Amino acid sequence: MKFELATDKTPAGDQPQAIEKLIAGLKAGAEHQTLLGVTGSGKTFTAANVIASVQKPTLVIAHNKTLAAQLAQEYRDFFPNNAVHYFVSYYDYYQPEAYMPVSDTYIEKEAQINKEIDRLRHASTQALLTRKDVIIVASVSCIYGLGSPIEYEKVHKKFEKGFKTNRAELLRTLVSMYFERTTADLMPGHFRAVGNTVEIMPTNEKAIYRLSFDGDVVSSITKIDATTRAIIEESENFFLFPAKHFVTPEAERARAIEDIKLELDEQLKKFKKEEKLLETERLKRRTDYDLAMIREIGYCNGIENYSRHFDGRQVDEPPYTLLDYFPHKADGSADFLTIIDESHVTIPQIGGMYAGDRARKDTLVDYGFRLPSAKDNRPLKFDEFEKRVGQRIYTSATPGKYEFEKAETTGFPMVEQIIRPTGLVDPEIDLRPIVEKGSYPGQVKDFIEEAEKIIKGGARVLTTVLTKQMAEDLAEFLEGKGIKTKYIHSDVETLERIEILTDFRKGVFDCLVGVNLLREGLDLPEVELVAILDADKTGFLRSETALIQTIGRAARNVNGRVILYADEITKALEFAIGETNRRRSIQLAYNKEHGITPQTIKKEIKSIADQLRTVHDETVHTLLTVDMDLFKKNPKKVLKEKRQQMNEAVSLLDFETAAIIRDEIKVLEESANRKKK
Repeated sequence: MKFELATDKTPAGDQPQAIEKLIAGLKAGAEHQTLLGVTGSGKTFTAANVIASVQKPTLVIAHNKTLAAQLAQEYRDFFPNNAVHYFVSYYDYYQPEAYMPVSDTYIEKEAQINKEIDRLRHASTQALLTRKDVIIVASVSCIYGLGSPIEYEKVHKKFEKGFKTNRAELLRTLVSMYFERTTADLMPGHFRAVGNTVEIMPTNEKAIYRLSFDGDVVSSITKIDATTRAIIEESENFFLFPAKHFVTPEAERARAIEDIKLELDEQLKKFKKEEKLLETERLKRRTDYDLAMIREIGYCNGIENYSRHFDGRQVDEPPYTLLDYFPHKADGSADFLTIIDESHVTIPQIGGMYAGDRARKDTLVDYGFRLPSAKDNRPLKFDEFEKRVGQRIYTSATPGKYEFEKAETTGFPMVEQIIRPTGLVDPEIDLRPIVEKGSYPGQVKDFIEEAEKIIKGGARVLTTVLTKQMAEDLAEFLEGKGIKTKYIHSDVETLERIEILTDFRKGVFDCLVGVNLLREGLDLPEVELVAILDADKTGFLRSETALIQTIGRAARNVNGRVILYADEITKALEFAIGETNRRRSIQLAYNKEHGITPQTIKKEIKSIADQLRTVHDETVHTLLTVDMDLFKKNPKKVLKEKRQQMNEAVSLLDFETAAIIRDEIKVLEESANRKKK
């Protein structure tokens, strides 16, 4: 399939010339191009047009999960008939293994995996190996170790109607593909055998494939909805990939064990020579235990620390990553397009991953907690990343030094996208003091007065502070003043952040307080006022880049304006105000010349958390949309019927259905209580 851009929108403002220049650069073989697009100028739409023109698989890298989820939703809207996937770290919680010599404290690795995000990761890799029309929106997780795409693809199987195999042989095949057998409800990566049927839930989709046997022949393949058990279709065939990304054939596992033993002997000799008796005993005990586990069950906690041996890599050779799953030319060079979103943040983040990981691993190795090969379970170095991606487009409202240098040295000048399709101009900036003086009440009270005016008119307010504690305290204070407020910062979990932003757009609350997370990539056209408290404080939160990005949050609304609270004009403030006014003057002149009246961006409010819902939550959500009309007419009757359905499900021992109905009742009751209030 080819990329097909499905939208009624046509490029406008600066978009047509930006699209033309970027496509021309790609055709001319440009390895680096930078799109300087002001906030709200439609950089994603420009990129989508470029993808549709060049027809190459594309990797889009964002610097956090929230932005990646938003971008994935936007690209899905532009390419509904193509494969758009979301690839981020699957940890809801992650505490890496570490040792602190000063206090002699060892911290064991602790992680909580989000199974739904793991499913989406498998969907990404499988799409890359089976089709060309693929866009993967990823966080910097894409530069971390992943299993070999060669082994992963090699192990995949095609099952088809009429295929000859007996039931026992099929079960052995599934186990060899790292699927787990269960007699309970199926989850991704599991299978169960009942009578002459085998049911399998792949790792990449929310469906069950039921294989029915007639003797030693697969007589039918039925695709079933995993929750409702409704038949989706009768299939002639389907492809099944292994349940884990790290796939090691039996022969390779035996070789890896011998390699680990050799490395252990060498490191023990080194420690003994250095008279490190404690480290010697610690390393031997741990590694011997890990090897025993690998021999017996093929797995041990922290097995990724031995990945170099399983992959057959040399010392310091880079690991396989998501980048290796993308197509490559015969000479090994990348044959895909890479778009680095908010590059001024993402590029430094990619560059900084290796050093932090290496420092932690060095300590673990020096004190006998890990073999030296653990250092090769790592993210890519920046130069390794550069070699593994081909043509790149950096997009940002505030490109960094790296992007400017590439634009200057590669012969492909910066592509500017300053004129917005909507005619919106950069917001007016109002500079006000921080401290209370005379009749002036000080920044917080002044902000409250301004916020109340905006909220009264039905719009939203955004404000940024310097610390998490300040965000929480200010949100509580504003609530006490009668302003419906929520805060958001890095301690708020990914899905909750997404839901907060969606509720903010819907008007569930009126004021959002944040720290750093509010700078880049947030599309909030309902915001009329952005207030930056303590704008003259030095640091990265009030740098030139941060200020321009934050000011840009008010550029999606025709009434958008910004208040900077500062007692002195720093260099960062001077630059940010000057650059905003420069862009504003260009935009105003263009509007005057073309007779354009600016319009607030109209954007449908979609919850980008929908794609991350569990099967359970999604089913509850779907059922609710069906019942709401009836519920509005007679809530008591609907609730009574639901309770009867729940009790019937329990009597039939169908506890999964009962749990779904229970949660549906809870949501309906909450809705009824809100109406009473």
